[in-house]
Amino acid sequence: MSKPTTNRAKAIVDAAAAGGWAVPAMCLYNIEGILASVRAAEAKDSPVILQLFPWAVEYADGLLVHAAAEAARNAKVPVAVHMDHCQSPEMVKRAADIGGFDGIMVDMSHYEKEENLSLTKELTEYCHARGIITEAEPGRINGGEDGVKDTAELEGILTTPAQADEFIATGIDWLAPAFGNVHGKYQPGGPQLQYDRLQSIRDSTKGRVELVLHGAGAEWFGTDNGELLRKNIAHGIAKCNINDIINDPYKEFWAMNAATMGLTGLIEGGTGIMQRETERCMEWMGSSGKAGSVKRG
Repeated sequence: MSKPTTNRAKAIVDAAAAGGWAVPAMCLYNIEGILASVRAAEAKDSPVILQLFPWAVEYADGLLVHAAAEAARNAKVPVAVHMDHCQSPEMVKRAADIGGFDGIMVDMSHYEKEENLSLTKELTEYCHARGIITEAEPGRINGGEDGVKDTAELEGILTTPAQADEFIATGIDWLAPAFGNVHGKYQPGGPQLQYDRLQSIRDSTKGRVELVLHGAGAEWFGTDNGELLRKNIAHGIAKCNINDIINDPYKEFWAMNAATMGLTGLIEGGTGIMQRETERCMEWMGSSGKAGSVKRG
């Protein structure tokens, strides 16, 4: 089965890879995050990807998905909607059928290798038949993330070019390599990223899939004006998943002001803080001003 050719998420990431920048993929949990991401994208003339976890579907059925999809359709710049870490075949199919997603991460990394590959191929075909592109994780990235089934107890497995080839054969569109990056918090000393490994994966996969960075954590990637993000982009990363860089300041704002501020003030103030941090990510990744470089399907 052929891959989708007119897909907003694919068009955005293809443009980033061709231009040597990366699109921020914002891990979102509420309407405030959706509004903040789109407002930031329009303010910075940047593409953006609105990224939801399976939790969003489980918690609110399709409501958050449809809100994100409507925000993407109405945006003045290219905006796509993606599901991150979809960890069961049932949820992949539910997400594909619910409407609104441009992409789905088929994350079967908690299965043994052969079953992982088999399920990834089957589910990629299911998604492609519905015009949805897919992402997968060869190896296994360490750690856990809010809104994702806890797999932190599983051993991390670093990606090799040979593993990347096996996953490319399943038909996926994006590949999330494990090269020392982790989900959640890093240990003291920061990320021990193996750039030689990342570069070898990029060299062997270029022109076949685009690369995605998981684990751009606030404590290390958010305090150096984006230097580490840009280093990853220089090694072929075209999509950077962002979570606590925007969500931690939002939580801190609520914690500091909930006792004295009205609900509308908290909602509006929290949205503004998330927009500010999202705009900062766009500057770091070089996506500001790049909306016009994305092909319109």
